[in-house]
Amino acid sequence: MTDLISLYEARIADGTLTRDDAQEAVLPQFERIRAALSKPVKRGLFRKAPPPPKGLYLWGGVGRGKSMLMDMFVDTLGNIPARRVHFHAFMQEIHAGMHKARQQNVEDALAPVAKEVVNSVRLLAFDEMQITDITDAMIVGRLFDLLHEGGVVVVTTSNRHPDDLYKDGLNRQLFLPFIAHIKEQLQVWELVSPTDYRQNRLEGAPVYFTPIGPEARQKIREVWTDLAGGPADPLVLHVKGRAVELPAFRNGVARASFYDLCGRMLGPGDYLAVAEEVKVLVLEDIPRLSRNNFNEAKRFVTLIDALYEARVRLICSAAAEPEMLYVEGEGTFEFERTASRLREMQDQDWGRQGR
Repeated sequence: MTDLISLYEARIADGTLTRDDAQEAVLPQFERIRAALSKPVKRGLFRKAPPPPKGLYLWGGVGRGKSMLMDMFVDTLGNIPARRVHFHAFMQEIHAGMHKARQQNVEDALAPVAKEVVNSVRLLAFDEMQITDITDAMIVGRLFDLLHEGGVVVVTTSNRHPDDLYKDGLNRQLFLPFIAHIKEQLQVWELVSPTDYRQNRLEGAPVYFTPIGPEARQKIREVWTDLAGGPADPLVLHVKGRAVELPAFRNGVARASFYDLCGRMLGPGDYLAVAEEVKVLVLEDIPRLSRNNFNEAKRFVTLIDALYEARVRLICSAAAEPEMLYVEGEGTFEFERTASRLREMQDQDWGRQGR
């Protein structure tokens, strides 16, 4: 086991990382937690778990290295039971567990689900905490109380200050105690780095690959591997009872095929949910569009509009250049705007503002 400060210095020395004052400043906060977790827990037969060390809520702009630091931190924990998971995916698991408990007529469905988490980990590392769903908002406060009572430490990244979580959400006054919990149980730390490392990785690099073939697929794989930075899991977004699945998601970067997002009967609300959750979308195998796949083409136009308005970075492989994707049939005139947006989204500065 090594400490994060030493690991950070080693990666600067071998050229993997570039020194960043803002990143260095937060390293002692991670080390404080690691050192506390390294001490054995003294539990008596009737003794409650001792209070865990204060966690960490690390927030700041996109691409500043929050997720990278958290991944490195988890790597230093050795045999300490820990789990690194996207916050949205974790909450989906909690809801599924509660549904199962209710089917077994458990009166307090959250308690056994939280107990299972407490029994399995001493640290939860959440990526991208944000609350957009009222079902999450109504249970997350008590969930975190139960985790804290069980001795679980929470480390999380977010693009928002705690005060801005679930902003303008329905019944937000019921959510406010959770914000107070965050401020009391987690050290709130803003990562103020002037460098957008994710954007810099793409600077000067192509983001639109055509035609579809072995070369384009290899390029997409290389970009994905670089941006995701590790193994990815599916992410399922629930929108008005529908499940919208992104087959691979990590560190705000999603990977999906044209069929995944446009071959299924999805609508504007679904694409807005994707654009809200994702910072970079790697979209593969966009075919030529025509009257033969008119419905898929309409969905593609709606998807691009949602990504464009949300300033999501798009990396894609397609059968042709944007202007030649849709050249015959009803809808060609309307597609001119989409082609223009696809061209604009290839600019190296796209996505720097507004996320």
